[in-house]
Amino acid sequence: MVGGIKIAPSILAADFARFGEEIRAIDEAGCDWIHVDVMDGHFVPNITFGAHVVEAVRPWTKKPIDVHLMMAPADPYLESFAKAGADRITVHVEAGPHLDRSLHMIRTLGKRAGAALNPATPESAIAYVLDHIDTILVMTVNPGFGGQEFIPAMIEKIKRVRAMIGDRPIELEVDGGIAASNAGGVANAGANVFVAGSSIFGSGAYAQAIDALRAAAAGLEK
Repeated sequence: MVGGIKIAPSILAADFARFGEEIRAIDEAGCDWIHVDVMDGHFVPNITFGAHVVEAVRPWTKKPIDVHLMMAPADPYLESFAKAGADRITVHVEAGPHLDRSLHMIRTLGKRAGAALNPATPESAIAYVLDHIDTILVMTVNPGFGGQEFIPAMIEKIKRVRAMIGDRPIELEVDGGIAASNAGGVANAGANVFVAGSSIFGSGAYAQAIDALRAAAAGLEK
């Protein structure tokens, strides 16, 4: 497993009026990555952030900024997010016809490349690009909104993706409905990066929430 358990709070659930302070707070609370959910109102039914938000929050943390592009097309915007300070950029398998090209573009920009799978998309969609991926993101809810409930069927999908990864140095990330109550089972299935929004930012105690999520994930990791 690449680098062990990582906790990536999603700033979609942060206080938008206090972004800088919120980023600093989760950094000091012990998170590993900062997760930025970018939604375009087209690929998913919501609109969130652009590259300028990444640029604005970049000075508030030295932690990796993990940008998740829920937009179509994504390719025209890859360079702007890279220049804004993203460290990792993930595109959706479903968002364009040339996933291999998108991943190559991200790596050419000097960033870690990720591929995201919606709940109904089979893992076979990434079978021929595994050697060009740094992160596989399994959506455990239908993308578009925070605060949704985890889809239990995704546990088996996570297991299959972990088997596909084998000994490749690929992070297996999960996003959607992640909390301490289900992190153990998700980790046991093979995930090692946990995106959590409401369960962290809605807790009122960021360090305790991050510690609880990490402990739950590590407790069942084999």
